[in-house]
Amino acid sequence: MITGNTGFKGSWLSLYLQSLGANVYGYSKSTLSDDSIFLSSGLNELIETKYGDIRDFSEICSYISKIKPNFLFHLAAQPLVRTSYASPLETFETNTLGTANVMESLRLLADECVGVIITSDKSYRNVEWLWGYRENDTLGGADPYSGSKSAAEMVIDSYVKSYFTESECIKIAIARAGNVIGGGDWSSDRIVPDAYRAWYNLDSLVLRNPSATRPWQHVLEPIRGYVELAAKLYDGSISTGEAFNFGPESSDCVSVGEIVSELSKTWHANLAKIEINSKANNMKESGLLRLNCDKSLDMLGWKSALDYRKSVEMTASWYEFYYNNRNKKEIFNFTELQMKKYLKEIVE
Repeated sequence: MITGNTGFKGSWLSLYLQSLGANVYGYSKSTLSDDSIFLSSGLNELIETKYGDIRDFSEICSYISKIKPNFLFHLAAQPLVRTSYASPLETFETNTLGTANVMESLRLLADECVGVIITSDKSYRNVEWLWGYRENDTLGGADPYSGSKSAAEMVIDSYVKSYFTESECIKIAIARAGNVIGGGDWSSDRIVPDAYRAWYNLDSLVLRNPSATRPWQHVLEPIRGYVELAAKLYDGSISTGEAFNFGPESSDCVSVGEIVSELSKTWHANLAKIEINSKANNMKESGLLRLNCDKSLDMLGWKSALDYRKSVEMTASWYEFYYNNRNKKEIFNFTELQMKKYLKEIVE
């Protein structure tokens, strides 16, 4: 079961799990744009989805009790920093209370279940130092989104220590991932979809802070990490309550300006216009954020497989295909093909 299965990450995770032979069930909000990857690829016709609000405890608890999932991936969230400034209460309700609702539902579940709870790299109290944050570094957030995610971590920790440490039925792990890119992301105020929307409409992409550095990675990288984490938790290789970072190599932590420049090379000549307007950035955003992923390598055998140029190449080719092919089956096949090529690269 995946909460937030209709979103960008949730859709790729659904496809990934289906490829492994899993029966996938989803729980997500019903407000979707027509160009969402969930709809545009026809995943809505393949995944049984209950449309609801993660803030509604009785509804999510009832659905989890009905499905009795062997594995639960909790992704449902208000995922945008800038939106959190405009809607802080909704952000805390969705990200913190929503997580509490999932944890309580698992507490009441009488069946065995492995839960992978996805929070964020922004759960860390970011002091913008040069080295990557480790899983035992201090949590905390300067904006409502980051605060809601670090608060969610406190909720998870308290449930684990109070109810699940000795549980033979419920096993819990936390996943923190860096900034993801890839085909099918249409969120506002995210650099890749903002770029393609602007360029497709012959507008200029406005950069608020081109020097901001992030741990960019293709969406399939953390997805693979989540699944490997679930497997290790299931077989007892790791303990309940552990947190794991999933991010790229330090050399692939590049600036917004660099990744936009790389994307622009794949678009039509002279049509990829870029402007810089620091005055548009009237909300606090981190300038530097990196993750240390040694723990994921040592305990899960996971490490990033793609450098950022390959990640950009995969991302760009998806959007190019999308704008030239609006057929659901063709978009689904192309998305699935990208996933298979990625998995082949992992094996090699």
